[in-house]
Amino acid sequence: MSIEVKVPQLPESVADALLAKWHKKVGDAVTRDENLVDLETDKVMLEVPAPASGVLKEIRIANGTTVTSGQVLAIVEAGAVATAAPAAAAAPAKAEAAPAAAAKQGADKSGPAARRMMEENNVNPAEVAASGKDGRVTKGDVIQHLSKPAAATLPAAKGARTEQRVPMTRLRARIAERLVEAQSTAAMLTTFNEVDMTAVNELRNRYKDKFEKAHGVKLGYSSFFIKAAIEALRKFPAVNASIDGNDIVYHEFYDMGVAVSTERGLMVPVIRNAENLSMAELEAAVGGYAKKAREGSIGLEDLTGGTFTITNGGVFGSLLSTPILNMPQVAILGMHKIQERPVVVDGQIAIRPMMYLALTYDHRIVDGRESVQFLVAIKEALEDPARLLLQL
Repeated sequence: MSIEVKVPQLPESVADALLAKWHKKVGDAVTRDENLVDLETDKVMLEVPAPASGVLKEIRIANGTTVTSGQVLAIVEAGAVATAAPAAAAAPAKAEAAPAAAAKQGADKSGPAARRMMEENNVNPAEVAASGKDGRVTKGDVIQHLSKPAAATLPAAKGARTEQRVPMTRLRARIAERLVEAQSTAAMLTTFNEVDMTAVNELRNRYKDKFEKAHGVKLGYSSFFIKAAIEALRKFPAVNASIDGNDIVYHEFYDMGVAVSTERGLMVPVIRNAENLSMAELEAAVGGYAKKAREGSIGLEDLTGGTFTITNGGVFGSLLSTPILNMPQVAILGMHKIQERPVVVDGQIAIRPMMYLALTYDHRIVDGRESVQFLVAIKEALEDPARLLLQL
């Protein structure tokens, strides 16, 4: 029985998706619920599973094609058994240009290692001289191709002047769009402060082993900053607001966005009602979202909403930066590298682990006084963590 493989229903905020990659080819055996193809939206990567076990009979949409909800991607013959020599792949519904067709033909004649290397280096299989049996492209052929100069007309030089041109991913394009939107619509201003992390470090060192044993999660810095931010937001509710048209929405809950860097780009999963979570629950939530984001399994619902965002450039060594607003939120907190520096403590010079903090805010909603006092509140909470327990 032939079963259609369709684009799943996309969320309301997503109009279409890009067919990123087929994981099977025509004639391959498939198992029910096995991922057949990846669809890339401007927020997440969606997997389309096989509706039944059998054989992939037909592929109707080629890689790189824009698709919409309900569109038929392929046909699976349920209950069929793959043969040793599968039939030639049917042409996709969208006609491919001659170079693309040649590339596909070359890819079909290459081994898995060669195919993977060509994909990683954006090499057109049709341009690789094949030396394998029956015209197959080997890994050695790809290596030889990559070692050639970028163009015959280039003069001999010690280093090849190569460049690659690749299309921007949907996620990267969406990130760019949102950043430009923030810069062009918000009156962004950044204020800075610094925090002495001695007390937090001592607390972590004293209890990290017991904490991990009791809760099954490591005690990091994220939970301290989230807790400190929530207490500061309670005091300055304008920083926890968002803009909806001409209205200011003051949120009486704290859905904390935590920026996560992935190979595809920056994602901001949201920890909802973070004010009700313990330190252990916050650490587990941050770690779980980071893992899902990097594996590409994070859902659209995990990325929507949020009343305030925290981003940590310190994990990459950033000493100071000015984060950009995550619209429609009106503020974002930037953490940075903890670095030992000489500071004056009680009239004496001491070496302390210091971190610069940055708060970028929308000056249309948040005043300078509020932004400065907000950072001071976070500084005081972190330099005296007992304040977090007492909500002072």
